[in-house]
Amino acid sequence: MTAYPKRLIEVDLPIKRISEHARREKSIRHGHISTMHIWWARRPLAACRAVICAALWPDPVDPLCPQSFRDDASRLINAFARKATTNKELAAQCSHESWPKWQKIATSGGLDSAQEVHWNVLRFALLDFIADFSNWDNSTVREYLETSHALTRAAHVALGGAPGTKPLVVDTFAGGGSIPLEALRVGADAFASDLNPVAVLLNKVLLEYIPRYGKQLADELKKWGALIKENAQRELVDVYPSDPDGSIPIAYLWARTITCEGPSCGAEIPLLRSLWLVKKGSDSVALRVLARPNSKRIDFEIVENPKPREVGEGTVRRSSATCQICGYTTPAENVRRQFLTRGGGADDGRLLAVAVQNPMHARTVFRVASERDMKAFRAASRQLESIPDTGSGRPNIPDEPLPYLRSIFNINLLGVDEWGKLFNKRQALALTVLVAQTRAVINKIYTTGDRRLAIAVGTCLALAVDRCADYWSSLAVWAGDFVAHTFGRQALGIIWDYAEVNGFADASGSYLGAIDWICRVIEREGGSIGSEGHAELASACKHPLPNDSAQAFVTDPPYYDAVPYADLSDFFYVWLKRTIGEYHEGLFLDNLSPKKGEVVQLAERNVQYSYKTREYFEDLMREAMSEGRRMLSPEGIGLVVFAHKTTTGWETQIKAMIDAGWVVTGSWPIDTERPGRLRANNSAALASSVHLVCRARIKDDAISGVNTVGDWRDVLTELPKRIHEWMPRLATEGIVGADAIFACLGPALEIFSRYARVEKASGERVPLKEYLEYVWAAVAKEALNMIFEGADATGFEEDARLTAMWLWTLSTDANGSDLETADDEAEAEEEDSGKKLKMSGFVLEYDAARKIAQGLGAHLEHLNTLVEIRGDKARLLPVSERANHLFGKDQGATPTKRKGKPKQLALLDVLGDSEQAEGGWGEKSASKLGATVLDRIHQTMILFAAGRGEALKRFLVSDGAGQDQRFWRLAQALLALYPKGTDERRWVEGVLARKKGLGF
Repeated sequence: MTAYPKRLIEVDLPIKRISEHARREKSIRHGHISTMHIWWARRPLAACRAVICAALWPDPVDPLCPQSFRDDASRLINAFARKATTNKELAAQCSHESWPKWQKIATSGGLDSAQEVHWNVLRFALLDFIADFSNWDNSTVREYLETSHALTRAAHVALGGAPGTKPLVVDTFAGGGSIPLEALRVGADAFASDLNPVAVLLNKVLLEYIPRYGKQLADELKKWGALIKENAQRELVDVYPSDPDGSIPIAYLWARTITCEGPSCGAEIPLLRSLWLVKKGSDSVALRVLARPNSKRIDFEIVENPKPREVGEGTVRRSSATCQICGYTTPAENVRRQFLTRGGGADDGRLLAVAVQNPMHARTVFRVASERDMKAFRAASRQLESIPDTGSGRPNIPDEPLPYLRSIFNINLLGVDEWGKLFNKRQALALTVLVAQTRAVINKIYTTGDRRLAIAVGTCLALAVDRCADYWSSLAVWAGDFVAHTFGRQALGIIWDYAEVNGFADASGSYLGAIDWICRVIEREGGSIGSEGHAELASACKHPLPNDSAQAFVTDPPYYDAVPYADLSDFFYVWLKRTIGEYHEGLFLDNLSPKKGEVVQLAERNVQYSYKTREYFEDLMREAMSEGRRMLSPEGIGLVVFAHKTTTGWETQIKAMIDAGWVVTGSWPIDTERPGRLRANNSAALASSVHLVCRARIKDDAISGVNTVGDWRDVLTELPKRIHEWMPRLATEGIVGADAIFACLGPALEIFSRYARVEKASGERVPLKEYLEYVWAAVAKEALNMIFEGADATGFEEDARLTAMWLWTLSTDANGSDLETADDEAEAEEEDSGKKLKMSGFVLEYDAARKIAQGLGAHLEHLNTLVEIRGDKARLLPVSERANHLFGKDQGATPTKRKGKPKQLALLDVLGDSEQAEGGWGEKSASKLGATVLDRIHQTMILFAAGRGEALKRFLVSDGAGQDQRFWRLAQALLALYPKGTDERRWVEGVLARKKGLGF
């Protein structure tokens, strides 16, 4: 590989500070591009901004770094440091880590690029600048913008670019536009492409319209948006009436219904997950069921500040519905069957309550729905039927097919097989009127004014309609004091009770609210993005850019099977082509967004996607990565962002990159996920996205003179050394668990991918899959040494080694395991709901568990009393489920915890519940000592949980379990590894608290 100066990102990166800003950004709303229009798995701007700067700017310490860049960078950093020390506003924007360094540079005469000793100071000054620039608050600060632009130009010219030009950053999977937007912000040119028309439209707004028109675009949007709202509200006045007392309904709370299948019942059951409307202490409000057996009718009343026992449970759980009249539970399969001929049941559901705003009340007030409310709804249905076609050449209500995607588009199981069926009649009417009014305004601007501006304004107005559709569907839910939008998850799950927004009231989900959110983005970014980029519809596998045309290939490709972008985007595609489609030539020609050629693995989701296999994904990803390599200039750099929790996803992505001719030269995990995101209990999920830094391998090995055949023995010798160097650094940056495991792939691949092929002594080629087995093993061994703080982990049996590594893999906090938990109800509406048992315990992907065990010399098949394998998941059993095995009980499964029964009593079922039983157990305890240190620790935890203090004392002292120092060392490690809030952590903490008192 020809020698080029290393970029900063190939040497160092302040990942902890960048991660802090990226996490914080997830909670920022006003002005953030995520509020303009939803896009799934959009990367944080902070991370994109930081890595693009570090990828474009050379490392001044590198011997090959052009002196001209050192000169310019020193001058620019000196100037910035002086401003930071003399400008109070700028000083306030500097972090406490950077401020003293700027002060020192400013007061010591500045950096002298002619002195080699200053080069290292310059490197870290640049990294400090990047860390602070990644702060959301600094992304529009003039001094940061001007300095970054100047550094980017200086680097480009120093690396061979023509004076007066900028480096071109290309993103071929542009999606929501984070990467190309940040490329413009730091002073580069940006070319964004995507196969998805919705993504292209979003990028056109961000990269072309906002830089071109700025505040003018926002002003036009507000003016025309107000007119559209006024006209639409006038047309819909009869279907959204105010209350007689002047109160304004802001949301109508509906429940889909079924007919009870209980013998001789037949009552209509409103399906409700919960009866709570607001759950906030003394401000709580709930529905109370009024069962009327004589009329076989279920009614409701509003109760304020109720006690939980007065509210009760909802009527549906995991798709099974319980009748409040006869008590019969209709099975999930039957519940779903009742909706198949009703198109999901949004139109014939029960309107239960209405949330209203009243000038006399400071908070939202609820009332029971009335016949007057239903009269307005029926009027909407009649009005919808009378509306002529909008003129788009398509039905007003989208009739395009909505497919079934297993565990993603489960709403299809209720007969929702067209996109228009996601909306009840009044929602469909409101959107139809909005589309018609928007089309009329666009046409008026287009025929009477600047056509380019008309398309820009019209596109933003169309995005406002999209935002409304997101809030106005029958999958939006009431979230206590506002309406939560459709896409709380990257899926269209089954929602039984939904909230219908009054989009013309002053509340969440309103039309003017949508206009306002979009304007905030335009106003913020219009002043900080100085130049225009370019967005184009193109396949990443067949790109229009010529060879060697880009200086940086930075992209965030699809994560294997994680997100079905094309299918998700059809929710918006069907509305966009009705509002703005005819003004964007070539974008909305097809019935739905392109599916063929989309790089995603969906083979098991639907038979129509049976061709989207792992091999399909790998082939297309290899083509996409090859195209990126082709268009990159010889001195250019690649940066691929990837985040997937399965080893299969990672192996497939990496193989595609290496086969495409990329050499990995660095990797950086940046925490990009906000705490508390929806995920399964105690399951592994990445908090970080790993940024793989790449260079193109030279094609002609004979010309380059580089030995591109690696010796397998040399590779295996270097691997553990690199992992040993890297993992402690990750730990200091707060990167642990699954994040650390996948972050280690970077340095491991640096070794392997530098060669065109790696061969064994026999000449046999080593496949990537075999090498990665060694990588997982090296990571597992290094992690185990860190867990036990350098102690000899081989002194523990395989069950202890595996348990420690398993729990560490699940952890998300370097200062102690802190697993996120979430309500799984939204994900539980599977086609086999009611039959599938929820996996408790600590769950890993089976292949990951197998690789970890293999690396530790453990065998899962020998540990069936510790680990349960179920399909593609492996579960580390909770300690309570091991009680039968540990205490020699043969009655079968551990007794299940009955409702209201303390866990202590459940364990007494195993141990016996009398003092006599405790004494008897103690007398025979010598024969009951577990076979391994881990078994004995779990036994003491169970004794502690059952309140058997004397038995615990005898076990530790008389029976000698506590005499083994490995016992306490492992217990201490487990205390740090068990997740906060779990029984296991509390129990092991209780055992350790006895140590000193017992003389150990």
